Amino acid sequence: MIYNFIGYDGKIIPKTGVSSSTFIDYPQNLRLGVRCYIGHHNFLEASNGLTIEDGCQITTYCTITTHSSHTSIRLYGYNYAGGDMIGYLKGKVHLGKFTFVGPHSTIMPGTKIGKGCLISAYSYVQGDFPDFSIIAGNPAKVVGDTRDRDQLLLDKHPELKKFYDAWAKS
Repeated sequence: MIYNFIGYDGKIIPKTGVSSSTFIDYPQNLRLGVRCYIGHHNFLEASNGLTIEDGCQITTYCTITTHSSHTSIRLYGYNYAGGDMIGYLKGKVHLGKFTFVGPHSTIMPGTKIGKGCLISAYSYVQGDFPDFSIIAGNPAKVVGDTRDRDQLLLDKHPELKKFYDAWAKS
């Protein structure tokens, strides 16, 4: 694990760790926040822009991609050339603050995940998801709200509420 990761611009990203076994394609298009954790054996493809905000955690064996040829290769067959072809998906991906991405998840182009979300293991995520969503499935959908889960612990540990509110209410 490489902590105090150095971004493409040469600046240290404080308290952010990225595994040496994670591959970052098009690192110049990756915007990575502070206090992020990107675990082992992930693939981050940022050709069309990938933003991972503060405090996000990406576990293991996750794929985040801002382009996909999985439809256009079938449409064009031997004439497939990549790029701007029918069926070729391109789009930015955005992960909001303090979002957790479970193992073996795939996040597709054009996806926006709100802050405080939890993506369950093995999810195939595409589209827009509101803040505090629990996201699961293939295809993924909203199955709950993290605030409900968080409130149970905040009720037991009220001393944590000030920390939670500092980011959740911003």
